[in-house]
Amino acid sequence: MFIQGILNWLTLASLTFISHKHEDDDPLKRLGNLTPYRVAPAFHKVKAELPDDCSVDRVMLMHRHGSRGPAGAEEMDLINSLVQTLRNASDALQDAHLPKKLRFLQTGNGYESHLNPENLTIIGRQQLFNHGVEFGLKYPNFTTETLLSSTTQRVIDSMYFFAQGRFGREVEDKHLLTVDDIPGPVSWITPWTSCSGLDWHYASKVANEWRDSYLPDITERLNDLLPYGVSLTDDDAHGALYACAYDLAAGVESPWCDVFHADEFADFEYEMDLIIVASVGYLVPNDAGRVMGSVFVKELINRFSNTSEEAQSLYLEFGHDVTIMAAMAAMNLNRDEPPLSSEELRQDRRFRTSYQTPFAAQMIWESFTCKESFDGPQIRLVLNEETYPLRTCAETKQDRRFGTCSLDAFIRANQFSTDIEFGDDTWQAACGAHSEVSNVQGWLLKV
Repeated sequence: MFIQGILNWLTLASLTFISHKHEDDDPLKRLGNLTPYRVAPAFHKVKAELPDDCSVDRVMLMHRHGSRGPAGAEEMDLINSLVQTLRNASDALQDAHLPKKLRFLQTGNGYESHLNPENLTIIGRQQLFNHGVEFGLKYPNFTTETLLSSTTQRVIDSMYFFAQGRFGREVEDKHLLTVDDIPGPVSWITPWTSCSGLDWHYASKVANEWRDSYLPDITERLNDLLPYGVSLTDDDAHGALYACAYDLAAGVESPWCDVFHADEFADFEYEMDLIIVASVGYLVPNDAGRVMGSVFVKELINRFSNTSEEAQSLYLEFGHDVTIMAAMAAMNLNRDEPPLSSEELRQDRRFRTSYQTPFAAQMIWESFTCKESFDGPQIRLVLNEETYPLRTCAETKQDRRFGTCSLDAFIRANQFSTDIEFGDDTWQAACGAHSEVSNVQGWLLKV
């Protein structure tokens, strides 16, 4: 039994490792949680389709909102500051001999930004409408009368456009609700609103440490390309990276995206990952991220364990990247050992928001049964159109082949979540009032 356990672990470890050996060469597909929607890389040796004798009987979708404008004043200020720096140096730029990739600074008014902060962009609306159409084609026999979202406007809008794509004019007969319409002390979509003690300052600290290590080199390189009298700061370089990401989110071909090298985008991507892993993932003090994610896991288990005739077959719900990442952390699905840190960039990391929570990310859970291939109820995760292996509960060769596991094994593997009750000692230790904590909801809802 011990030897078999080791072999199982080695097989699963190799799956994760191989998946990252085939990363995209396009750095614009790796902008962290600001990446435009993209299909996730496939895990090699994991079958994309279930056996022919299997049928899905229940589906639970958690959908991130679509592409948006800059979140919060900080990101917008960085971009605006960059624009002002360049505007102040316009005379020097006009007379300079610039490399080809920077000559956009000499055309017209140079670089200007007209981004709409916070809100869903036209690309975001398109993403959700298209996903609604594609979902209807994939699951034509599943329907529901109710859709649910967080209270943030871009998420409500995402729910609406998805519903338009999925249901067309029938959407007028659907109930589009927010978490405020659902009774209960804590929401699986926005659990942080019930976690007043979450230390969000820690995520800022970790991200700042990484920025301080990688931004100065970028700033120096860019200043070497610019004429005397033009001096970018680290904040300006940071703003240019954000400008690239948010221009793409708005459907604009950003000139800044051609300015940076692949390794510089990799550093930016890692910054985005550190922010999320230290906000709702494995670096959060007091394990608060996983505790918050436990609410989603328990809801998933309760729904898929309900065998009554009244049980709902389809759940369509809409939230944030942190909704998805907190749930994945609670299930240990993307844990890195040793944990990620601001001291070094980990190329082979499992926690990767570019793959797991780009804009308009789709986390789809399926409950299925088979005539012969599997015994009893099974569960599968399809994350951004690719099967995401449930390595924490895989027990058989067949489980590993299809990335699935039995519902019973899934429940056993997630005892961390099922043992937690809102307000109990574990919840209070993670989410009770701590010092130097404020405005958790406002900060997290920027994502």
